[in-house]
Amino acid sequence: MQRITTTSLAKMKQRGEKIVMMTAYDYPGACLVEEAGVDVILVGDTLGMTVLGYETTVSVTLEDMLHHSKAVARGVKRALVVTDMPFLSYQPSVEEAIRSAGRLLQEGGAQAVKLEGGISVCPQVHALVAAGIPVVGHLGLTPQSVNVFGGYKVQGRDPESADRLLADAHALEAAGIFALVLECVPEELATRITQQLAVPTIGIGAGVHCDGQVLVFHDVLGITSHLGRQAGRLHQPRFVKEYAQLGEAIRRAVAEYASEVRAGKFPAAEHSFHSGDAERSAAAHPSRK
Repeated sequence: MQRITTTSLAKMKQRGEKIVMMTAYDYPGACLVEEAGVDVILVGDTLGMTVLGYETTVSVTLEDMLHHSKAVARGVKRALVVTDMPFLSYQPSVEEAIRSAGRLLQEGGAQAVKLEGGISVCPQVHALVAAGIPVVGHLGLTPQSVNVFGGYKVQGRDPESADRLLADAHALEAAGIFALVLECVPEELATRITQQLAVPTIGIGAGVHCDGQVLVFHDVLGITSHLGRQAGRLHQPRFVKEYAQLGEAIRRAVAEYASEVRAGKFPAAEHSFHSGDAERSAAAHPSRK
C-alpha cells in the first residue's frame, strides 16, 4: 500500500486526476474514511461544531486539535493526514506558528497542516515550509474569520474581491503551500485560480473545476442535518450533498435499544453468560463502558 504524499497530489493534478479529501475526527471515523479510499483526511477544526458542540470554530484550541489528530493518525495507513491549525495558534507570530505546527506533527501524528488566510499569513507559511512542515492554504470563506465577515457568506463575488483572492492565491503558492482549499467562492473564480496555480486546489462550495473536493464527514452521512433539525436549525449549505441519513438511523437504533431494556427484552439468553456454559475466554470480549 503506497502512502499518499504531497508529491502524489502534485502528480494527480498534472495527470488530471481528481483528489478526494474528507474530514475525520476520531479513530473509527478515520478507519472508515481510509478504507473507503479517500486520498487526504483533514482533521478539521470543524470538530468544534460537529463533535464538541460549539457555535463556530473559534473556540477550538490547539489541545483539542492534538487530541483528535492523534486519534485519526492511529487509524490511517495510506491517506495523507492534514490537521487544521486552530484560531490564534499561528496568527500572532512566526514563532508561535512553528511551535504549534511542530506539535501537530510531532505529537498529533499529522503529516501536514492547514491554515487560513492570504498575504497576511505568507510569512508563517514560508517559515513553516522552511522548517520542513508542509502547508495547505485556505482562502474564500475562512471560518475562523466568521466574526469579521459577519457570517458565513460567499467570498469573491465582485471584481475587486475576486482580484484580492487571486493575489492571495499566488502569494500563498510563492510562500510554499502544496495545496489550496477554496471555500464558498464562485465557480468561475475557483476555475481561474485552479488554472493559474501549479499546486492543486481543493474545493468546498467552489464548483466542479477544482482539482479536488472536500466535505465534512458528518455532513456526508446526514448527521449534521439531523442534529440541526433537532435544534431548530434548518439551514444546510448549498455545497453539501448527503450520501446517507445516518443521524436518523442512529437515533432509531438507540431508541430501540432503550425500549428493549425498559421492557426487559434485552439482554436475551444469547447475550448472557450461564453457569453451565463451556468455558470461554473473557479476555477476548472485554467490557466496554
